[in-house]
Amino acid sequence: MGAVLAQHTAWVNAARAITALRARRMLTPTRVGGLGIGSLGRVIRPAGTPRVKARRLRALTRWILERVDGRLDRMRTAPLGPLRADLLEIPGLGPETADAILLYAAGRPVFVADAYARRILARHRLIDPRAGYEEARHWLEAHLPSDPDLFNEFHALLVAVGKSHCRSRPRCEGCALRFDLRGRRPAP
Repeated sequence: MGAVLAQHTAWVNAARAITALRARRMLTPTRVGGLGIGSLGRVIRPAGTPRVKARRLRALTRWILERVDGRLDRMRTAPLGPLRADLLEIPGLGPETADAILLYAAGRPVFVADAYARRILARHRLIDPRAGYEEARHWLEAHLPSDPDLFNEFHALLVAVGKSHCRSRPRCEGCALRFDLRGRRPAP
C-alpha cells in the first residue's frame, strides 16, 4: 500500500496515511478492498490526491485478493515476468510502483530505478541522461547480482545520496560519490 500512497508525494506523507490505516485496523487487502472510495480517501488524505489514490489502492487490493488470494507470499514464487505484467495492468500502477511492490512487498529481484537512481547514474555517466525508467532498470539489473536484499539496500543508499547531494541542482561537496566524477563537472 505504501508504494501507491507514496506516488507523487514525500514518504513522510505516505507514512502518515499508513499510520491512519493501521490505527483504524484497515491495513489489510480485505478491509481496504471493501471500503468505499470516499471513506478510504478520508483516511489516506495525508498522502495527497485521496480520491485518486483510494481508487488505485482498491484496485490493487482487489487484485491481491483475486490473483493471489490475499497472500503476498504467493507473489514470491510466481513467475516474475507475468507477475510484473499483471501488476502493470492495474489502473494507476506504473513501472516504478509495480517494481516497488515486487521488491519491497514480495522480495523479488527487481530494481526500482526512480528519479534519484536515474539522476545519479546519469551524472556519473553510467547511463545516458535521457535514459528512461526501463533502460535504467535494465542497466542496474544487468550490472548487479540478482539479489532483492542488495537491490533494497542499494536503492535506499541512492535515495539518501539523491536527497542530500544529487538533487536537481547538485550539491557535490561532501558527497561520498564525488570521487567518481574524476574532476569532471557532473552531468545535468
